[in-house]
Amino acid sequence: MSTKTSIEWTEQTWNPAVGCSKVSPGCANCYAEVMARRLQAMRVKGYENGFRLTLLPERLEEPIRRERPTTYFVNSMSDLFHEEIPDDYLIRVLKVIQQTPQHTFQILTKRAERMAEFFRMRQPPSNAWLGVTVENRAHGLPRLDALRRISARIRFVSAEPLLENLAEIDLTGIHWVIVGGESGPRARQMNPEWVLAIKHMCDEHGVPFFFKQWGGWSVEGKKGSKKLNGRVLEGRTWDASPRPCKLG
Repeated sequence: MSTKTSIEWTEQTWNPAVGCSKVSPGCANCYAEVMARRLQAMRVKGYENGFRLTLLPERLEEPIRRERPTTYFVNSMSDLFHEEIPDDYLIRVLKVIQQTPQHTFQILTKRAERMAEFFRMRQPPSNAWLGVTVENRAHGLPRLDALRRISARIRFVSAEPLLENLAEIDLTGIHWVIVGGESGPRARQMNPEWVLAIKHMCDEHGVPFFFKQWGGWSVEGKKGSKKLNGRVLEGRTWDASPRPCKLG
């Protein structure tokens, strides 16, 4: 079901599938896995299989029933381009997106090559923002090249959890960058210099920058709660929104 969320860069989550499997270091302490197992223990409908990939077609029409324009994060509890989600199901998801132009749908994946292949002969809906996770250089940066092959109105990057310095990240063709540290009891520390390096590259490329959180470690390098550590970078919060490009 679609629900309100505390994720700072969206409004609602919509999960027509739940469950996933790990593909890179960014997945090590997956918040969705922890939440799915908790919901399974609570006997919440849709989580009978815990974190095993599960299609939930009964949720497909939820955005259609909502008239008020809403920004949806698609599959916050999964990865829409997981290898076990068939193409025909992806087509059904995209059909809902096309039928609800009043909404904005943010799709974030670590399986960028599959997303690029899926859209090789298809045009993404103009109200679908396509993004990739870039947590490190080895796994994350190649996803950017795949993302750039897609003619999406918004192509965005989520550098969360940011696990190392991305150096001079190439933001050509990217319309929005989100940066955040990892949260939870096993959170890995994020160096403030890594964040500032990305912000510098955003400024250089004219790309809107959104700083989501410090997570489980403060800017001073002390472990603490996500709420206490907050979102302040260089004395302020950074909540820039993307500027759509023209298609065609």
